[in-house]
Amino acid sequence: MSFDNIKKEVAYLKKYYKTDDPFEIAKSKNILLLYEALGSVNGYYNKILRQQQIHINHDLSRIQKYFTCAHELGHAVMDPETNTPFLRNNTYLSVDKMEIRANKFAVELLIDDVFFLENWQYTTDQMARMLGYQKELIELRLV
Repeated sequence: MSFDNIKKEVAYLKKYYKTDDPFEIAKSKNILLLYEALGSVNGYYNKILRQQQIHINHDLSRIQKYFTCAHELGHAVMDPETNTPFLRNNTYLSVDKMEIRANKFAVELLIDDVFFLENWQYTTDQMARMLGYQKELIELRLV
């Protein structure tokens, strides 16, 4: 899925569900949200017996939980049959492209165009600090 298609998919979801809240969209799509102790892992997506699941590390900050949910929702929407932990651990396939797409999905969902219009005078570093995200994610959103 190209970045343009991700942008269109996110716009459709926002309009259809009338929200940009990844938790609300996941609930509306009947995706099970699970909060767990995951150590150094922020979260992951999987599908077991037709039930889509988003696992979120309960020790994350509020901002990190929102981003993680949006990222994993990206996997659920764009790669619904893919189990990324399985791919990482049991195959030689690179999941980097899937992770970049999920990050793009997350930033498209969470950072509205209005933010950039209102904060055009700031650098990407400053915007990243304002939002609590990494600079690379802001740059990905601007692509």
